Amino acid sequence: MYSFDLVLLLLQQMCVFLVIAWLMSKTRLFIPLMQVSVRLPHKLLCYVTFSIFCILGTYLSLQIEDSLANTRAIGAVMGGLLGGPTVGALVGFTGGLHRYSMGGMTAFACMVSTITEGLLGGLLHSMLIRRGRPDKVFSPLTAGGITFVAEAAQMAIILLIARPFSDAANLVSSIAAPMMVTNTVGAALFMRILLDQRAMFEKYTSAFSATALKVAASTEGILRRGFNEENSMKVAQVLHQELDIGAVAITDREKLLAFTGIGDDHHLPGKPISSHHTLRAIETGDVVYADGNEVPYRCSLHPQCKLGSTLVIPLRGENDRVIGAIKLYEARNRLFSSINRTLGEGIAQLLSAQILAGKYEHQKTLLAQSEIKLLHAQVNPHFLFNALNTLKAVIRHDSERAGNLVQYLSTFFRKNLKRASEVATLADEIEHVNAYLQIEQARFQSRLRVQLLVPDELAHRQLPAFTLQPIVENAIKHGTSQLLGVGEIMLRARSEDGFLVLEIEDNAGLYQPQEDTHGLGMSLVDKRLRARFGDGCGMTVTCEPDRFTRVTLRLPQEELAC
Repeated sequence: MYSFDLVLLLLQQMCVFLVIAWLMSKTRLFIPLMQVSVRLPHKLLCYVTFSIFCILGTYLSLQIEDSLANTRAIGAVMGGLLGGPTVGALVGFTGGLHRYSMGGMTAFACMVSTITEGLLGGLLHSMLIRRGRPDKVFSPLTAGGITFVAEAAQMAIILLIARPFSDAANLVSSIAAPMMVTNTVGAALFMRILLDQRAMFEKYTSAFSATALKVAASTEGILRRGFNEENSMKVAQVLHQELDIGAVAITDREKLLAFTGIGDDHHLPGKPISSHHTLRAIETGDVVYADGNEVPYRCSLHPQCKLGSTLVIPLRGENDRVIGAIKLYEARNRLFSSINRTLGEGIAQLLSAQILAGKYEHQKTLLAQSEIKLLHAQVNPHFLFNALNTLKAVIRHDSERAGNLVQYLSTFFRKNLKRASEVATLADEIEHVNAYLQIEQARFQSRLRVQLLVPDELAHRQLPAFTLQPIVENAIKHGTSQLLGVGEIMLRARSEDGFLVLEIEDNAGLYQPQEDTHGLGMSLVDKRLRARFGDGCGMTVTCEPDRFTRVTLRLPQEELAC
């Protein structure tokens, strides 16, 4: 048999080998092989995969005298090149042992040479990794080059081990060139298959990630503002544009909230849900895919509707309860792409998280409002009782001052009635606090001194309403009122590194952090600030016993939304 004829026959066998490799590359089995194997599970997969190819190369061999011309080297070298020396040696041993079991003059020599081929691929792997060139591992030229060297080593091993020598030399002269050419080309093409599959995978992943990021960025926060028709329509329009599909619908458990795309003339928001696919998804909590072929789909509203398939994904709220569904549609002449099907489920999770976060924030707001109302209920009767007793005492000897106190009392309660806005200027807060302090000064007379040091340029700064008064009240009630001497209250405001810093200081120094029975007001202020502006803002307390207690509030200086 001429060498050229043998090359053609081996190339034919190699084509079968590579077709099998190409088919396997379309499975998940090949995904870990698209990168250098480091983790043990990936190394095991690499060993099993290339051991199979190594054995397959032996089965797809040609009988030449008392030996086999084959493509076994491709499996051994590729196993070592992608998995390292240990994997290469094990693949070579497995493939070599299989070849040895088939017998023949070169059985032992082929076993040794197959192990050597795996080791050569593994040693090149280690050298490239140490040099910081893992990219070269996936080069078809690298794969072809090391396979050529490995096949040359195999011929040398056959000459050294196989006997009689004359028969070994005659065999090598017949098969050396065909096997070196075929295995070299085969290894390079095998690596090319891996590279093409990796490029396709990266392209798919890149497209998926880019679309997912655009959808996430475009829909961020919309449903946090409420799961209603207006916000649902905004989200549906974004999805329709970014996913390039026939139509998008969003429902709650009972009615259609939004619809955009093909069929928007008869799929009208506000109408009750009529699709049995949607009702089934909401009832069972499962994703429902009606492709129009295996699972029939027909519009339940209009017989001439051009929509031909639908994907219904449940939206979930608290305790994983289904609160609605997102529906993606394609026209009759189009099928769902796999990326849109996968994205649809991810988007449903994203929107579910937004809805849940919005409900949580709404509940936090209601809770804060309830706490403020509770605080008012505690403050007002107690304060009113003290204020009326003070007025009773002042009226007897200073009617003019009594009139001023009535005015301050009116201001104090008028400011309280405006707390629902939740946002006030610093000037409003100071007016509120000053009204309170004027009444307290009338009560304690010369035993209480007050300083308000607030620059005019900060008066327009905004902050959550009812922020200062609970702190000032606490400083008097649990601080200066306990002193035998003169109590002093100082309120300062300043700008610092882009923040508005407010300090309320008393000269009692009686703050005890372990006692929180009287700390509802202070705790609520701190909680409100941190919930609204983050942990970089909020309240800190500094106390030097019997000297001072200083409460510092830190807020951003930007304008707040009412």
